[in-house]
Amino acid sequence: MGQDLWQQSPRVKEIFQAASDFTGIDVGELLFRGSEEDLRSTDRAQIAITTVNLAASAYLKERGVSCDGAAGHSLGEYAALFEAGVIGMEALFSLVKSRGEVMAEASNALHGEAGPAGMAAVLGLEYERVAELCRTRLPGVYVANHNSPTQIVLSGTAEGLAAAEAACKEAGAKRIIPLKVSGPFHSPLIEAAREAFARVISGYPFADPRCPVYSNVTGKVIASGEEARELCVRQIVSTVMWVEDERAILADGFERCIEVGPGKVLTGLWKSVGDAVKCHPAGTVEQVEELLGGSAP
Repeated sequence: MGQDLWQQSPRVKEIFQAASDFTGIDVGELLFRGSEEDLRSTDRAQIAITTVNLAASAYLKERGVSCDGAAGHSLGEYAALFEAGVIGMEALFSLVKSRGEVMAEASNALHGEAGPAGMAAVLGLEYERVAELCRTRLPGVYVANHNSPTQIVLSGTAEGLAAAEAACKEAGAKRIIPLKVSGPFHSPLIEAAREAFARVISGYPFADPRCPVYSNVTGKVIASGEEARELCVRQIVSTVMWVEDERAILADGFERCIEVGPGKVLTGLWKSVGDAVKCHPAGTVEQVEELLGGSAP
């Protein structure tokens, strides 16, 4: 992951080195030769993904493409804040490292006899229906992501997610898919992580955004650096309101999005809102060159 970008761009090599320096982890070794177990650990995964996010963005800039606004899904919001000038590179990688560590610690404390707490995707039920089930029938289970009109992600204990699977199927869900994650992220179950991160983030400078950057917590443009700091803390235990972010981006007149970083998840999610915005994956050299060779600017 990211090796093709590293091979093509001196700037990407600088980003990899900065990530290693600011986190104390050899990011190149982790990304190019790390095991699946190494990369699945949330404290290391967050550093690895953020590095590739910045690497893809840097390669795009070298090819003449820059952004007029920024948004990110969950962890990706930190790369968006960097792109908008809210945080610098040292703060970015230091905060991402700390975020991963406190989330991992809080999640590990929730392991029970029935197994570890985690997350599951619910397909085919609307957000409002799933949220109602959580409020009325599923104590200890929370809506973690509003990813699309019919894709919701839940966080909960092992017992809670088992109950949620039965309740969601009864309500008409098409599928419930357990996710390969190491904790019940974006839920009050990891309140300890929110409290710990609030202490860490207070020591870093946050500037006002120089372009629109959208919050997962509110689904709106972040007005100031201090609001961005507060929302970073809240995001740890709050639902990722990605559909609301998409709607705000549409309302603000954007017509094209470029997904920088590994995978095509956001490109797929954008398809659920219709054709008003085209989203293009650009996390590899091949994808960037394909983007530039087509109709996209």
